[in-house]
Amino acid sequence: MSETVLVTGGAGFIGRFVCAELFRRGNAVRVLDALIPQVHGPQGLDNIDRPSALPDEVEFIRADIRDGDAVAKALKGADSVVHLASEVGVGQSMYEVERYTSVNDVGTAVLFERLIDNPVRRVVTASSMSIYGEGLYRDADGVLVEDAERGSVRDGQQVWEPLDRQGRPLTPVATPEWKRPNLASIYALNKYVQERTTHIMCAPYGIEGVCLRLFNVYGPGQALSNPYTGVLAIFASRLLNGQQPMIFEDGEQRRDFVHVTDVARAFADALVLPQAAGGTFNIGSGNDRSVTQVAEALAQAMGKNDLAPDIVGKTRTGDIRHCFCDTGLAADRLGFTARQDFVEGLAELAAWVQQQTAQDRVGEARAELEARGLVA
Repeated sequence: MSETVLVTGGAGFIGRFVCAELFRRGNAVRVLDALIPQVHGPQGLDNIDRPSALPDEVEFIRADIRDGDAVAKALKGADSVVHLASEVGVGQSMYEVERYTSVNDVGTAVLFERLIDNPVRRVVTASSMSIYGEGLYRDADGVLVEDAERGSVRDGQQVWEPLDRQGRPLTPVATPEWKRPNLASIYALNKYVQERTTHIMCAPYGIEGVCLRLFNVYGPGQALSNPYTGVLAIFASRLLNGQQPMIFEDGEQRRDFVHVTDVARAFADALVLPQAAGGTFNIGSGNDRSVTQVAEALAQAMGKNDLAPDIVGKTRTGDIRHCFCDTGLAADRLGFTARQDFVEGLAELAAWVQQQTAQDRVGEARAELEARGLVA
């Protein structure tokens, strides 16, 4: 089925791959994006007509998602929408509260208000694994625990792992969609509001709504100079500048890393599969790795084995210990299975990074968080 698809935030890292996948499948693609400097860089953006990374065939509208007139214009003639426009960053959301809430939640409200008069067949909204807070755990008796809480200090030592009520360590397990949200940051709250707005607004107006909870997305094209982007891009920027990857806590926190091409395929499928309508789905690889393992593997791929991770032994407000993806529902309903091998994906990312320049702003971001009391 060939359609005209509006992709909000389509000039961003994930958006560009989504546009390419949609175009490859025969769709006409229109992008609305504000090209914010934190993601796209400050040079020349005031005068740019369209980002060079977008294919010439993609129609581009430079506008803020909160600009109702621009959104209405972008929706004219559109058959479906992929909603990616969002401020992204757990730590930054804890002090740029108005900015994050305005772009993410008000922007989504503006989109759906304009959809009332310009309805489309389906909207697929990008959500995030961050809404889970801590992932799902199992206690020593085999009972699943949805509301795990972080350890604090015991006998003068920091306890990173969540404990049960008897003080016993919990074992992390893959997190399914039915786990109740535990919103630990403003960004997580924003993404949950985007989810609920999508499902609440779609049905009454005859629109099909789908939400995809993305785990840690990586691949070439990430914003290397943005210190609030994905952890692999942050590590890559540090390594490229001859600096050690900075890791909070003890580095043993576990995450699920999924390649951007797999994510793009998930969006394109979610836009057309009848059984996706009304659903919310995890999109991840189904494999978990410690953050230290990932930093070491990237350093090896980039030929920077001498730059061992800097384990800082501190935690940031809003951070969680373990969360990785239960992929069962996406496999059953969307037929989705991640295809990209992680080692091969890292090699591809490393090769791309070596051709880039990046401003290492990680220390600056950490100082900002520490000054606001958000690192302990």
